[in-house]
Amino acid sequence: MKDFREALKSCHGKDLDERKTWYSPAAEAYNKARPRYPQQLIQRVVELAQLKDGANILEVGCGPGIATVAFAKLGYSMLCVEPNPDFCSLTRQNCQQYPNVEVINTSFEEWQPEANKFDAVLAATSFHWIPAEIGYPKAASCLKENGYLILLWNMRLEPSYEIYHKFIKIYEQYAPSLLEKYEGEYEGKEKQEEHLKSFGEIVLESGQFQDLVTEYIPCELTYGIDDYFALLNSYSPYLSLEPQAKEALFAALREKIEEDGASIQLSFLSGFNIARKI
Repeated sequence: MKDFREALKSCHGKDLDERKTWYSPAAEAYNKARPRYPQQLIQRVVELAQLKDGANILEVGCGPGIATVAFAKLGYSMLCVEPNPDFCSLTRQNCQQYPNVEVINTSFEEWQPEANKFDAVLAATSFHWIPAEIGYPKAASCLKENGYLILLWNMRLEPSYEIYHKFIKIYEQYAPSLLEKYEGEYEGKEKQEEHLKSFGEIVLESGQFQDLVTEYIPCELTYGIDDYFALLNSYSPYLSLEPQAKEALFAALREKIEEDGASIQLSFLSGFNIARKI
């Protein structure tokens, strides 16, 4: 696998206008199939970030509102900045019962914030899209004194290594480009732990935050075949795949999965980095 930090640069390398619509073809799949954050994890975040009743949270890159709902239902005031218009629409739909949620359709880079306003800045599997030299200073400027940066992460969902090994042969035949970009290495728990720690190191290296806490929960989910393909469609490398190649790939994967049943079990780490503004 590429060096972790080099891999992050591939996210930053996309033109800002391209990033604004990058997930549009997969917005519904993302909303349907991406895992939610465990309630145990959310409660731990609330505790560590010292979020009091009525706290004011800025969410950066809310996507379809997966994390937004988890915090809005606790009564926090949420201002969500999201560049993708399709995601904005989905967040508004998903949060329509929460009048404490406001969604602004713009990028964090372009948005002009009010300084020292928020108790916490939240980003859920999104902050890696923003160049560190922009994201961390701007997040810090938005926070009140002793406010917290909260980075939630649902790491890549993977089947068992045995299933993964069977899949590799299919990828070699139908989508070899994905082996280089994404599927070429099995991560597993240890590698995902390393990634979470690396995200935390980047937070501290920004010079804007201190008192870092990184924690995670091992998770397992079972997906039906169609939901599994919706999940894959929500990942960036699959958005770049030619439609005919993707159709052939999914047909072959479906056949392989159906040999063992109509569903597939996936594992991943759900975790966070939390740090206090200096």
